[in-house]
Amino acid sequence: MPEFVIERDMPGVGKLGPDELKSASQGSCAVLREMGPGIQWVQSYVTDDKIYCVYRADDEAQIRQHAETAGFPANSISRVRAVIDPTTAED
Repeated sequence: MPEFVIERDMPGVGKLGPDELKSASQGSCAVLREMGPGIQWVQSYVTDDKIYCVYRADDEAQIRQHAETAGFPANSISRVRAVIDPTTAED
């Protein structure tokens, strides 16, 4: 299944507490359950004013549908073409 990185502009999101992040996560997961197995949330990185999310989905349209239904912005959606890490540099 293709993997995508989603950039969500959310000013002040880094100031949310654990309960608020939990609530947002629960809302996202509820929408994902309704959408079925064609889309999966892998993880997200919360910064001061943005959230960067990694999802697996059949296509970008599912990512957009999830964002609209869950009420989250999806300012940028990019398909991952390769994953590299320090071991990529090894022979």
